[in-house]
Amino acid sequence: MNQFFSNIKGDAFGGITAGVVALPLALAFGVSSGLGPSAGLYGAIFISFFAALFGGTNTQISGPTAPMTAVSMVIIAGIVAANNGDVNKALPSILMVFLLAGVMQIGLGFLGLGKYIKYIPYPVVSGFMTAIGVIILLTQILPTLGYNPKNDEQYVNGFKAQAEEVILEKILKDEAREGILVLEDFKETITRAKKITKQKILVESKTLAAKEASGTIGAIKTLPRALKNINFLELLLSLATIFIIYGFKRITTAVPSTLVALVVVSSAAIAFGLDYKPIERIPEGLPVPQLEMFSSFSFSSISPYILTALTLSLLGAIDSLLTSVVADNMTKTKHNSNKELVGQGIGNSIAAVFGGIPGAGATIRTVVNINSGGKTRLSGMIAGVLLLFVLLALGPIASKIPAAVLSGILVTVGIGVMDYKGLKAIPVLPRDISLGPIRLSSEVLIMLTVLILSTFWDLIFAVGIGLVISCLMFMKLIGDVTSRESNVEPLKEEAWPDETAFPVALKDSVFIKHIKGPLFFGYTSEFQHLYKQIPDTAKTVVIRLNKMQYMDQTGLYVMEDMLQDLKAKGVDVIFVGLLDQPRYMMERIDIIPDLVSEDQVYKSFKMYLKQLSE
Repeated sequence: MNQFFSNIKGDAFGGITAGVVALPLALAFGVSSGLGPSAGLYGAIFISFFAALFGGTNTQISGPTAPMTAVSMVIIAGIVAANNGDVNKALPSILMVFLLAGVMQIGLGFLGLGKYIKYIPYPVVSGFMTAIGVIILLTQILPTLGYNPKNDEQYVNGFKAQAEEVILEKILKDEAREGILVLEDFKETITRAKKITKQKILVESKTLAAKEASGTIGAIKTLPRALKNINFLELLLSLATIFIIYGFKRITTAVPSTLVALVVVSSAAIAFGLDYKPIERIPEGLPVPQLEMFSSFSFSSISPYILTALTLSLLGAIDSLLTSVVADNMTKTKHNSNKELVGQGIGNSIAAVFGGIPGAGATIRTVVNINSGGKTRLSGMIAGVLLLFVLLALGPIASKIPAAVLSGILVTVGIGVMDYKGLKAIPVLPRDISLGPIRLSSEVLIMLTVLILSTFWDLIFAVGIGLVISCLMFMKLIGDVTSRESNVEPLKEEAWPDETAFPVALKDSVFIKHIKGPLFFGYTSEFQHLYKQIPDTAKTVVIRLNKMQYMDQTGLYVMEDMLQDLKAKGVDVIFVGLLDQPRYMMERIDIIPDLVSEDQVYKSFKMYLKQLSE
């Protein structure tokens, strides 16, 4: 406890500064997610406080981040669409998915899987992060231009016929569920259809128009209409925000430029009485638990999103642990990966209960905290408390912030989150694969695949495909290296330094097999080809295994086939330098001692020679 309060002054200043930096981003991420600014603010409050309290990185500041918001957008859009565009109706299911993701994160921590996150290939992470930036930029085109498809009367009218069909389909589904749909008598159906008003059709048309213009593809398709219907006031406010964010950084970095832009542009818009579109109203008072998510829980409503929730939890884990590494480098400390995952999971779970969007460790906010004097987890808790104070004291004022200002902030976030280091490396990475006459870098191929699929198709499947390609490429590389380094040679022609003392009389009948690398399923075909090079004249085969560190089940059975084949030919097999893991595997299926006896296994080639001489 003494250590907890050992740096109160520094932690207070660091936490307050980080909270100030977090405020505009929390509001912007909340708006971008589709749940409104309050969802972003609630997420920042609870995740920051509880991730700091229970986490494993003393100086980390957590809250909604660009990657987590991008994935959350996918979840929210999908569940809202399944609920006929009604956000309030969809909210319990959305929050339950977020809660599930938080619980999964806690599970990852308790299972000790934090240390394995680092094995996700860099090209996958690079492609994903760049895609996040592109997604944010594309989805902010319409808000920056001040174009809202729901307010475009001509555009909305184009969906009226489809809207009427959707409403009629809902009526038929309701009747089927109620058991009153009779094919021979559509009286009830006709009665309900007659009650469809123009207002209902208009509302449904606006929902369909908004859905059509959503996402990256929707933004691109709708861009021509947006360019014809630019709201120049909204565009000016967005551009002013972007200009101040980048311009103020050139003056000083002591004050967060994002906050300066938020305050200056919003104050100017309010002071001059401009006719701008404000953000959604931020509820006053303390956050209230969304207990409806439990009372109206239905497994069927979230079952399609279980994999997405897992992806969200893994992404949060990666995002947080990468930030933890940055914090370690700055503070010369070492974080606890698994404890950090538990803390992040608790924070995300509690945030979901109160209607907040999920988050993770935020690199910029963490760096600001450390540079401002934060040294203990108290700093992250103070950041959360500050945001709660802002909610309680300044909620009505914050509700007057122009939506265009947050669009401008998100544009800068999208530009900043891209992995420029990975993009700059594209021309210089070795071209190690061939696609017909074209030579490409496997890492570039993976990165671009993840980038394109994430941007225009599905974030979750894109990452999965990227991981599969990475694994296949890695296995091919290891297989090629092992094949290239391994060989079968007669002792009279080729010999390692410790093989030169081998008895001359035996060299014509003894062959040596060098295996340099793991014997796994990606190398088995080359291994089979290699052992078939052993001539029929061989009486003894010495297999040097001191560089075969690993053997999987496929490799095990290929080894067994080779030994059975050699035994049938009357060839003696000698193992030299057999390591622990391959030996364990061979003992499990009795290769040792059934095919190779214990006295045919030697720790070194020197010991084998000594045995021969005796």
